[in-house]
Amino acid sequence: MQKYFHQTRLLLAVDCIIFGFDGEELKLLLIQRGFEPEKGNWSLMGGFVQPEESLDQAANRILKQLTGLDGVYLEQLYTFGEPNRDPKERVASVAYFALVDVSKYEKQISHDYHADWFPLKKVPELIFDQPAMVEMAQKRIRYKAALHPILFELLPEKFTIPQLQNLYESVYDTTIDKRNFSKRVLATKLLIKLNDKDKSSSKRGAYYYKLNMQNYYAKFQAFMNFIPNPDNLMA
Repeated sequence: MQKYFHQTRLLLAVDCIIFGFDGEELKLLLIQRGFEPEKGNWSLMGGFVQPEESLDQAANRILKQLTGLDGVYLEQLYTFGEPNRDPKERVASVAYFALVDVSKYEKQISHDYHADWFPLKKVPELIFDQPAMVEMAQKRIRYKAALHPILFELLPEKFTIPQLQNLYESVYDTTIDKRNFSKRVLATKLLIKLNDKDKSSSKRGAYYYKLNMQNYYAKFQAFMNFIPNPDNLMA
């Protein structure tokens, strides 16, 4: 194999930012790093890209290897390449973010690397520039959720309006008026009301809904009605 001469070695890594929702709050899946530097400290799921892999293949392999997760929503975010971001060697990292329903994947998660869910407001100190990765991923999700149904990746197939409100409040870090949110959401015609109820929190219960994909494709801009303070999407 021919090589470029007089070029400095550069390692390429992938970091996966895994967001999960348990019906009440947004969480981040972390592991304890298994090697130096920063061995034993909390980290995103990461690893090096192998010569025969594409970036997407590496991200899916690392996610499967470290957490057991497979077949989840995964999207490339950004490349972090500051010269001194890793104290050991020059390493550039391509960050991905994933969205999962915690209850759906709870049994699938491998705990070989001490993987654990942390509420976003209680995330422990992360290694290297990973706090910046998480912050950028949150901003990207807030922006995309205004135009695409990506947040529904965090929900089960059927869900209640209170669960949906909890999700949007967690993602946008705000409090939304309950009656106003329900009114705005139902007015979009993007949800289909089901016959059964969730009675886990009250005798009266709350009706389940599911996303109406046909209406979504017809008027996807209606998702803007879900968003608190749509003028500040990137804040």
